[in-house]
Amino acid sequence: MKHSILIVCGHQKLVSSCMKSFILINLIVLSLAVSFFGQAARVKPNSAANEVGGNLNNDLNAEKMYGEVNDYAKKKFAEFNEKKISFNETLRLKTLSEQKQLAAKYAAILATRQNLANEDFYYWGMLHWLAENTDGAEEILKRFLITQNLSVEKAQTARGIVVMVTAKKKNFADAEKFLAEYLSNAPIKTRERSEMVNELANAYFLAKYYPLAIKHGEDAYQLVKKLFLEQTSRARALAEILDRGKTLYEIYRESGNQEKTDSTLEDLRQTAIATESNGIYYYALDNQIKYLIETNRKAKALNISENLKSQIEKDFPNKSLQGEIFSRFRKRDIHYKLMGETAPELVEVNSFIPVENKTLASLRGKVVVLDFWATWCGPCYEAFPMLSELHETYQKDGLEILGVTRLYGNAEGVEVDQIAEIAFLQKFKEKQKLPYSFVVSQNNTNQIIYGAGGLPTAIVIDRKGIIRYIETGTNPTRNDEIQSVVEKLLAEK
Repeated sequence: MKHSILIVCGHQKLVSSCMKSFILINLIVLSLAVSFFGQAARVKPNSAANEVGGNLNNDLNAEKMYGEVNDYAKKKFAEFNEKKISFNETLRLKTLSEQKQLAAKYAAILATRQNLANEDFYYWGMLHWLAENTDGAEEILKRFLITQNLSVEKAQTARGIVVMVTAKKKNFADAEKFLAEYLSNAPIKTRERSEMVNELANAYFLAKYYPLAIKHGEDAYQLVKKLFLEQTSRARALAEILDRGKTLYEIYRESGNQEKTDSTLEDLRQTAIATESNGIYYYALDNQIKYLIETNRKAKALNISENLKSQIEKDFPNKSLQGEIFSRFRKRDIHYKLMGETAPELVEVNSFIPVENKTLASLRGKVVVLDFWATWCGPCYEAFPMLSELHETYQKDGLEILGVTRLYGNAEGVEVDQIAEIAFLQKFKEKQKLPYSFVVSQNNTNQIIYGAGGLPTAIVIDRKGIIRYIETGTNPTRNDEIQSVVEKLLAEK
C-alpha cells in the first residue's frame, strides 16, 4: 500500500526540482530523526565497525551513544553540502546504512553493561530502533516502560514504537494495550497517533480483520488530513493523505462495503480538489471508474469517463492543472471500455517463443497476464523478476503469462530481417532466464487494440476470459498490484 512521490509532485510541473527538494530537505531529515515509519531488515552489529570505519567510543553513556547515532547522517549530509559533494541516492543509502550499523554496534556494547537503569533502557531501545532491529527495540523499550519515574515524553515515544512493532508482528493484544496506554497519557501527538493507527489498520487488513481495520483506517485518514496544514512539506503531506486514503479504500473494498468504498473515493477526490493535488485526484477518480466497472455499474463508469473533461474543468479553475490531469485520463479511455469485457484475441502474430500457438480462447479456465514489452524498454526489465516469480509460483494453479512484443526491424540497434530478429528474441529470453512464453506480433495492432501505447502495459484476464486489470507504465506499487490481482483471480473458481 505504498505510493509514488512522483505522483504527488507532478502537479507542480517541475518534477525533478520537486524531487530534489523532497529528498534533500524532507526525506533525509525525516529518515534521520526518530520516527514511526516502517522499519526494514535488522543490521548485524558485528559488521558495524567496518561500515563506519571502526571509530567507536566505548566510554560513552547510553544517552550520548544515542545522540551520536541520531545526529550521524544529519551531520554527514551537512558535511557533503559544505564540501559541495554531489548528492545522489547511492550516497544517501550508504550514509543511512552507516548510521544503522553504528546504532547496532552501540546497542551491542550496551548489552554487555551491567549497570543500566531507567533512561538507559530508553536510549538502548532507541538504538535498536535506529538499527532497524525491531525485536530488540520492542524488548528493551518494554523494559524501559516498567522502570520508575518515567519521562512522559520518552514513555510516549516508547509506547508508540512498541505499538508499531507489535502491530507489524500481528500481536494485536499488545498493540492495542500500548495504544490505549498512549492515549491515556500525555502528550498525545497527532503524527505519532496517526502512524500507530495506520500501522494497525494495515496489519488488521492483511489479517482480514476488517471491522478493526476500518476503525483504525478511518482514524488514520482523518488524522493525516488534520495534519495537512501543520506540515512543512506539501509533498509529504499529500503523500500521506494518498497513502491513508488508499488504505481505507482498499479495506472497504475488500470488506465488501460498496457504499463506504464509494464515499471514501469521493472524499479523496474532494480532498484533492481542496489541496489542488492532481496525483490524489487521478487516483481517486480513476479508481472510482474502475470500481464502478468492477461492481457491475459500467454504464455509470463510462458516463463519468465520457464527461471527464468538463468535470475536471469544473473541479480545477487552474488551466495548467486541467491539462495535466486530462492528459493522463485521455490514455485511459480505451482501458475503461475494455475492462469487464472479454479480452480481444491477439492478432497478426508472427511467432510464439517457444513454438506453441496459445490463443486466449484456448487459455480459458486460466488466469492470463499479458505483459506488453520491448527489448529497448528499460522499465520493462524491472518487471521480469516479478513475472518470472509469479510464473514459477502459480503456474501449477492455473496462471499463464504471455510476454507480448512486436517486430521492430532491429536487434540491439542493428537493422535485421525478421528471421534474425526472432533469433535475437529467442536468445534474449534465454539470457534473461524468462520461463514464460513470448508472443511476437507482426506490428503494433495488438498494442492499439489493448491501449498499450506506453510500455510496459500489463493486462490481467480472469478464468472466464474477462479483463480485470489494465495499467500502463511503472510505479513503486505496480508489481505488488499485479501480484495481488493475480492471487485474487486465481482464488476465484
